[in-house]
Amino acid sequence: MSKNEHWIDLRSDTVTQPCEAMRAAMAAAPVGDDVYSDDPTVNRLQEYAADLFGFEAGLFAPSGTQTNLIALMTHCGRGDEYLVGQEAHTYKYEGGGAAVLGSIQPQPIANQPDGSILLSDIEAYIKPDDMHFARTRLLALENTIGGRVLSQEYVAAATALAHAKGLRTHLDGARICNAAVKQGISLRAAAAGFDTVSVCLSKGLGAPAGSVLLGPKAFIEQGKRWRKMLGGGMRQAGVIAAPALYALEHNVQRLAEDHENAARLSRGLAEIEQLAVTTPQTNIFYVNMPEAACAPLRQTLEREGIRASIGPHTRLVTHLNVTAADVERTILTFKAFFKDWRA
Repeated sequence: MSKNEHWIDLRSDTVTQPCEAMRAAMAAAPVGDDVYSDDPTVNRLQEYAADLFGFEAGLFAPSGTQTNLIALMTHCGRGDEYLVGQEAHTYKYEGGGAAVLGSIQPQPIANQPDGSILLSDIEAYIKPDDMHFARTRLLALENTIGGRVLSQEYVAAATALAHAKGLRTHLDGARICNAAVKQGISLRAAAAGFDTVSVCLSKGLGAPAGSVLLGPKAFIEQGKRWRKMLGGGMRQAGVIAAPALYALEHNVQRLAEDHENAARLSRGLAEIEQLAVTTPQTNIFYVNMPEAACAPLRQTLEREGIRASIGPHTRLVTHLNVTAADVERTILTFKAFFKDWRA
């Protein structure tokens, strides 16, 4: 395909392109030195996000990996421990930053099929006050996790248990807006029970970069020091805060379209005999396929202008640059391939 042709990119919702309105917001953004708290666009984003999710303050950073790490290092000291799901991004996919840079011990716990952690497991893994053990300080959850939504009831019970045991609570809310839209609840309701929340703005919301950490004012002030030490002290950052602000103002409720497209795509692929397809709750689902089919399927998709991380266990993700027509084209391409494919 030529560079000007439309690619259907199903690898992740991180591949989105900023729309013209986002680009205009970037060009027009008033800026200042954010390290001095002088950037009016960054300040507006932080204030708007904090109010939207029900917190006192916010801190803008380049990535969700950084906002999560800032939260962990502010909640926990050297030699402390946080409880986290075995599948959680903060434990599995962030380079071990909490341990390497924060000297914080993760205590991974098995996630259940719905993405939750059993309350009994949470309680069992809290260490006693004994010098032989790391001090358990924090429970970190993720919502959505692998596209699965943690229910309000579960979140309320898990955070209440943690607080009753003297722990603080952090949410990796990389896709918290997807969780809220799926459940038909407010963003404040989705964040309820957590002392801090990291909200990623560059996934389904469509901003080109950035995440915001939300929490109490005193916590955020401490977090600024860690952000600086982690290399995230930015200067005229309003040019990337502007599209992030636009994303929060305009792109939350439209996530329902991504959920609908994922549902349609999964139903279409489920009609193919050689595939085992999960049912998406939001914009992410998984497809199991014969390993022998993977290489030729990748080649076919590439010829048809479809990008996907094809493997025996494939993750497919819809987003604002994937249309209903793209979904139909993808289904037809898969069906045509597997109609002729033989192991």
